[in-house]
Formats: sequence, structure tokens, C-alpha cells
Amino acid sequence: MALVAQSATFIHQYISSFLHSKPRKSPEALKLGILSSAQINAAAVIHPAETHPDVILYAIASRDASTAAQAAKQYNITKSYGSYQELLDDPAVDIVYVSTPNGQHYEWTSKALQAGKHVLCEKPFTSNADEAKGLVSLAKEKGLTLEEAFHWQFHPAAHAWRHILESGQHGRILRTKAVMTASPGVPKGDIRWQYDLGGGSAMDMTYALSFTRYALRARHPKAINSVTARVSSDDPRVDAAMYAYLTFVGPQDTEVHSQIYTDMERQWVVGVVPRFWELPSIEVETERAIIFFYNAMMPHLYHYISVTDKTTGQTRYHKQYKGGPLWGNVTTTGGKGGSSHWSTYRWQLEAFVDAVRGKTPTYWIPGEDSICQMECIDALYHAAGLPVRGAPAKKG
Repeated sequence: MALVAQSATFIHQYISSFLHSKPRKSPEALKLGILSSAQINAAAVIHPAETHPDVILYAIASRDASTAAQAAKQYNITKSYGSYQELLDDPAVDIVYVSTPNGQHYEWTSKALQAGKHVLCEKPFTSNADEAKGLVSLAKEKGLTLEEAFHWQFHPAAHAWRHILESGQHGRILRTKAVMTASPGVPKGDIRWQYDLGGGSAMDMTYALSFTRYALRARHPKAINSVTARVSSDDPRVDAAMYAYLTFVGPQDTEVHSQIYTDMERQWVVGVVPRFWELPSIEVETERAIIFFYNAMMPHLYHYISVTDKTTGQTRYHKQYKGGPLWGNVTTTGGKGGSSHWSTYRWQLEAFVDAVRGKTPTYWIPGEDSICQMECIDALYHAAGLPVRGAPAKKG
């Protein structure tokens, strides 16, 4: 389940930071500022930045000065600030990672762009599509790099999986089923249950929708057939679980039936056994095979891509921890194939820094795709009879 994968990646990153040497920093390395003291910071940017020669851990901000100071001391970050705005006002900061609660992504990403900073913003990108459009427009206006942190898409395993889907060997895609659950569930006091902070399973577990759209290279579903939400017992505006049945147009211009299931309080087996094995995954049925990507969200920890022939029943397994169709292409990467111990976040940082430096990143999620992702989430909430998160973004 998702919480296990997230906990395991913290351990993975911590151990890797000791096992692998840190490179010498470039004299003109980009200075990174982190907005918030969120738990995800260590795995998402701190440890990846330690192993990137062109990034310096320069500043961290929290709404509480002592919390920021403690984090700065723990991770050898140069400066700490007791407010987000103070960090943005520091002219030395080049790039900013926004890991505030979902409902604050728009506000602080917007302010970071206004301050002239390049931004890597946690997923979900914003509270709604209007906010996403506003950020993408502002980044273009300012000439700055803005990227949504869908880290899994940067990993070689994701590229290998899509290469298999698009190889032509298995025929057209007919059906997909993407699942992301939490068992034991997300603790009730967690911000992911708070509507005003952009809570809900479709928001927090937006990976399931991302897996589906990535596999199909799809912008929006052709049809939303049905969406059912199981709402929180504490707030009927918040979806504890979401069941969606959609129709997309696949890469071969044929209809694909897609099921998406997210659940922040997945029931235990017979009420006593948490489903620890249920990691975020997606199954794709084609004309000739069933292709399953296990642990698509955190493939650096462990993953497999199984391809089962529908005629013979034989199954082949694939794994890809480095190189692959994109990072292994010497023509496009100049031989920069990365390392097998790199996390999804480290691959993401590699691409983000390349983009900031004016290079063509090996893989990139364009702003228009982030807008489409939020439009799809908005549509799911509308279809489920639930309110879209956040107030409409202000114009101008």
C-alpha cells in the first residue's frame, strides 16, 4: 500500500546517502530553497540534491522559525527562515521546491514565480484546473521553469513500461485498471482529510489517474461513465475513496475502458491484516497480453513489469533501474544514464536542473499536461457530486 512505499523510500534514501559518495559541487551550483518542513522533503529533494553536483541545499522555510532551524541543522542547509516569504525574498535562492499542503500550492508557487524563482511543485499541482492554468501562464510570462513533481514518470521503469505498451508486439490497448490504496488508512488527523487544504483520495492519490493518462498518452477521457465516492465520516465534501469508470481514446485511436480506484482507508483482510502488498500499480490489457506494472509510484524500491501472453498464458518479467529507452539513449543524454540506486526523485531533479539550465531534459511534463490532470480531477469531483477543491483562481 502507498504508506508503506512512502516510508520505505525514506529509509532507502537515508541509507543511500551513506553508501554512495557525494559529488563535488559546481562553483555556480543552483541554490535550492524549500518551502515548508514537510516530511516528504528528505526523500523528494534533500537527499537527491546532496548527490547532484549542480544543486546546493541553501535554505528552508517553515511557519515556525525553530522548526526551520532544526531542519537546517539536521540536513546541513545553509539558511533557515521563519516564513515562506522571507525565503522568497532572498535573492540568492535560484530554485524553489513547494511542499506545502495541496491547498496552498497555488498561492506559494505563484509567489515564488513572482519572486523570479524556478519552481518544482509537489503533486497535485494545484487545487483545481483554474489555478493550474494561472500558474502555467505566469511561468511562461516570467520565462521561468515550472514543473509538477510527478516523480515516478522520470524513472527508467516508467519509460520501459510505456515502450512495451507501444512496441506493437501486443496489439491495441483495450482496458486499464489503476489502483492506489492506504491500508492501514491515512490517520484521521492528517491534512489529507481536510477539504480546505485540498484533501481527498482523488487529490492525494492522483497517481492512479496519472498512471492511466501516461499509459494512453491521453489528455482527457472521452467519457466519464460513472464515478462513485465513499465520503469521509467527518466531512462529506472529502472523498475517502473514489471509484471511476472512464473511456479514453488510446494511442491507436480506439476506445479504452479505464477503471481508477483510490482509497485512503482501505479495509483490512478479514478486519485484521493490512494490505501491505497492495502497492500503487496499473494493469493494462491489450489484444494479445496482460501487462502489469507493480509499484509504479516508487519503482526504485522494487518493481516489476509482467507481460502475460493471453494465448499461451506464459509470463515474462522486466525490470529497469537505470538507462532504458530514454535515459539510456546516448544520442539524447550524452551518455548520462544515471545510477541504479537513484530514486524517482533523483531522476526528476536531474531533468529539472537541465531545464533550468536551458538544456533539453531527457523527460519532461509540460504545463499543459498538469492542467489536463487537474481538469480530469475536477471532472471526477463534478461527476461524483462533490465540490471541486479551492476557490477559483484570481484573474490577472
